[in-house]
Order: sequence, then structure tokens, then C-alpha cells
Amino acid sequence: RCYFGEKVALYFAWLGWYTYLLGIAAVVGLVIFVAGVTVFSSSQVSKEICEATNTIMCPLCDQKCPFWLLSDTCTYAKVTHMIDNEGTVLFAIFMAIWATVFLELWKRQRATVVTDWDLYRWDEDEEELAMELINNLQHEPRQYQHSYFRSTIVLLLVLVMIAVLIGIAHALVIYRVIATALFTQSDFEFLREQANTVAVMTGAVLHYLTIVIMTKVNRRVALFLCDLEKPRTFSQRENNFTVKIFTFQFFTNFSSLIYIAFFLGRINGHPGNYVRIAGKWRLEECHPSGCITDLFIQMAIIMLLKQTISNVMEYLIPWTAYKLRKKQQRPKKRSVMLGEEEEAEDPCKRQWLSNYQLNEVNIFSLFDEFLEMVIQYSFTTIFVAAFPLAPLLAFCNNLFEIHLDAIKMMRLHRRMVPRKANDIGIWLQVLEAIGILAVIGNGLVIAITSDFIPMLVYKYTYSPCMTENSTDVDCSTGYVNHSLSTFRIRDFEPYTKVPEMLPDFVRGEIEECRYRDYRNADDYSYTVQFWHIFAARLAFLILFELIAAWYIPDVPQSVKNQFLDRKHSNLR
Repeated sequence: RCYFGEKVALYFAWLGWYTYLLGIAAVVGLVIFVAGVTVFSSSQVSKEICEATNTIMCPLCDQKCPFWLLSDTCTYAKVTHMIDNEGTVLFAIFMAIWATVFLELWKRQRATVVTDWDLYRWDEDEEELAMELINNLQHEPRQYQHSYFRSTIVLLLVLVMIAVLIGIAHALVIYRVIATALFTQSDFEFLREQANTVAVMTGAVLHYLTIVIMTKVNRRVALFLCDLEKPRTFSQRENNFTVKIFTFQFFTNFSSLIYIAFFLGRINGHPGNYVRIAGKWRLEECHPSGCITDLFIQMAIIMLLKQTISNVMEYLIPWTAYKLRKKQQRPKKRSVMLGEEEEAEDPCKRQWLSNYQLNEVNIFSLFDEFLEMVIQYSFTTIFVAAFPLAPLLAFCNNLFEIHLDAIKMMRLHRRMVPRKANDIGIWLQVLEAIGILAVIGNGLVIAITSDFIPMLVYKYTYSPCMTENSTDVDCSTGYVNHSLSTFRIRDFEPYTKVPEMLPDFVRGEIEECRYRDYRNADDYSYTVQFWHIFAARLAFLILFELIAAWYIPDVPQSVKNQFLDRKHSNLR
């Protein structure tokens, strides 16, 4: 604080507090993940998939993709159960509560810190006006203005930019569809057998590259829109820039994840009537054991790449620039005039010169650090139900991030101009918005992406425990067969003309194949089970949101008690 000012000091105070509480979430997430590993092979659903050696599945694409056996995906099913189990629901609820508790505790921590700095009632607008008056006593404050025309133009440009970012996510979907078809036809046996998984993994790497590129584009667009708005003060400009670039970054980072979580395998139609891209490529399907593993793979790869390559480059680029800058600077020889003694060098001047030789900083240097951490916070909370290790990865990353940020500010960059602040500004509102999205997102992941609700509906409605009153069998017995629909091969002409696509042991004998959905075998309309599951998912989502809203009050009890005491004393 004494060297960099309160604004930088508050960033480190927030980052330290966030990392401290992240340790708790990391431990809980690790326990949930380890618990999932212990039941890796014990799931009844996984056993049924591994033993389904006679269940023939419909091809995953139309371009020479073969029929395949459900038992071929035995390992994938076990991994899915490791992620998607009862602990996932508890962890999702825990993280929704953690996100809210973290913000409330940070508000108290921040109040304590700024009170010690005697800045609790400090006003930024008043400070800016005071500085203007000190420089010019005749200064007149710039009046608030609003232009509907300019605001409309900015809004339209923001919507166009969001449409572009969604279009990029759509391009990633097209890549995965085409990659799956190409890998299925590969000469390498591993690629043929793991075509879908490899397509998801390479798609995640491609998604990371688009994040790196679009981050630079988003910054330029956000700055251009801020200049178009002509904000009244620097703080207003900073707030407008923050909202815009976070919005762009959110769509850049999460559009593809939202598609995998909530749309993958749900808008692709059914065999004989698939939704196609450009009339040729068929949309992806979920694995018979669910889509949550695809989301797990996508999040794991993006977070690992962001926390390794991005952090290394974040430090390496300014370090390299500093070394090159230092190499180019030649020490000046001091010429000592005859009869004069060399003056002793002023230590303050030496410090100023060494600081000047470092890399330049700009007004958004601290902003970049905040944006990086807030995006990480989004990954840690919004889809954490699908990736319980996210808090642990974020915690380990932050232990290095705190020191790397300090080294960059002290040794690689010039000293920032110290600025006063008594909070983290509009970032608090952004974090609160992420907290709301975390509750909604985790509720949707459990309700839609996870197989938790369909399994629950089966256990208590269609399982042997309910229909036959059997108590000596696992209530999830028969779930896999119940969740697969039947398709008649004769209803899809191309397959009857390509017998080489069939496995040797069924060639000439196959009449039907199975696919993941709840549809009638006659007209392929949705079954009653589909609507039961749909209603249960909707009910769970509403219940999840209500419990979160009830359990996590909007206003802390301490604040309510303060107002109660104030009201009581006034009336007395």
C-alpha cells in the first residue's frame, strides 16, 4: 500500500482472501473426486454397459461410420460415473453457498482493511473534483450527459460482437462434428475407437486458442466502444470498459461450454431424421452414460492450458522485453572535468533511473490481473458440478499467481501511479453476478447435463424395486436398456445399401440399432418417460434455486441487526 497505493493493495488483499477461502472449496472438491474414484467400477449402470456385448448402437455419423457395440465404451462409462454421482449434487449446492459466503466475508474483510487505512468514507468523485480544483480554481465540473443515439449504436455493436462470439462457438461445434467423422474413418485403430473423445479434446485445445486470440480482439473492441460513449470521468470509463470486456470474455470462454452442457445431444434429432449442418454433417450425440464427461474434459483442458501456458507467457513476455531493453541500454561514461571531483550518486536518483529502465505500464495493467482472476472465479463456480477439481487447480495456480504478480510489478514493470480506493469497484458487482450465474448454472448442470434426475425417476417409477417390489436387486438395474430407444434399419435407406458397415458377427442379421433418447419405436415420438423426466428436471431446478435463495440470504443478518438497532434507538 505504501509503495503502490491502495488500489493495488486492495487487489492483493482480495486475491489473498479469495485464495484463502478457495482452499476450503479445494479440499471439499478433492474429497468428492476421490470418493468418485473409489466407486469407479461399482456402478450398476457401468456394469450393464460393460456387459452389453449384444447391444448394437446406431452409427455416430453418416460418412461410413460403423455400427458399434455398447460394451466398447466400458471405460468411458466408468469415468462418467466417477464424475456424475450423488456427491456431485452435494458439491454443486456447497459451491453455490460458498460463492455467496465468500463475497459476504470479503465485504467484511474489505471494511476492516479500509477502516485501518482511514478510507472507509472516502469518495472517489470528491477526490477527482478536489484534484481539478487544486490544478485550476476556476474549474467547472463536467455535467452528466446521456445520448440515446450513441447508446443505441453501442448496444447494437455489442450485440453484433456477441453474435460473432457465438458464431465462433458454432464453428467449434462444426469442427467437432467433422473431426468425429474423420477420426472414425482413420487408419489408426486408437483414433477409430476413441473418435468422439479425441474430437472433444482437440476441440478444447482449439477453444483455448480462440480464447487467446479473441482476448486481444475483445480488448480493442471494448476500448473503441468506450471512446464512442465518451464517459464523463476516468472511473466511469473504467467501469464501462470492465462491463464490456467481461461480457465479451464471458461469451468467448463459456459459449462452447454452454453448448456442451445444455444442447449437446438434445437438438440433433433421431436416426432417420437428424439435424444436419450444411445438409451434410450430423450433430454430435451424447454417450449412452451422459454428456457430463465431455464437459469435464473441456473444462479440464482449458483450465490446465490457461494456468500453465498463459501464466508462463504472462511472465516470460515482460521478462524477455526487460532483458532486451536492458541489453540495448549502454552505460554512460562519466566525464570528470579537470579539477572537479565526481559527485556521489544520489540513491533516490539511482532508484528512479532503475525504475525508468523497466517495462512501461498503462492504466489497465492492474485491470488485466483482475480480469484473469474473475474469469478463473467463473470457471471455479459456474460449471464446477461437472469438474470438482476446478477449485483445487485454481488454488494451486493462485499460490504462484500472487508471487508472479508481485515480481512483475516490482522487478519487470515500472511503478504504477499510486491511486486511492476503498473497494474493488465494479468488480464486486461482476462477482455478485457470477454468484447468481453459479447457482443457476450448477442447477442446470445437475438437472440437464447430469444423469442424476433420469436415474432418480427410473429408480422410483420404472425400476424392478417399484414394478416388481424386488428388494434384493439394485434399483438402477435395467436403467441402460430403459434409456435407449430402438431404431429400425429399414427406415434409413443408406445403411441397407452399405453392409460393410456392419460388424462381422451381425452382417446380414441386423434389423435394428439403439440410440440414447426416450422415443417410441413406431413413430419415434417422445415417450411418457421423456415427459416424466422433463417435469422432474424442471421441478429440481426450481427447488434448487428456491433452496439456494432461502439458505443464502441477500442481506447478512449483521446488517439487518444494525438497521434494527438503529430503528429501535430512534424510536426510543
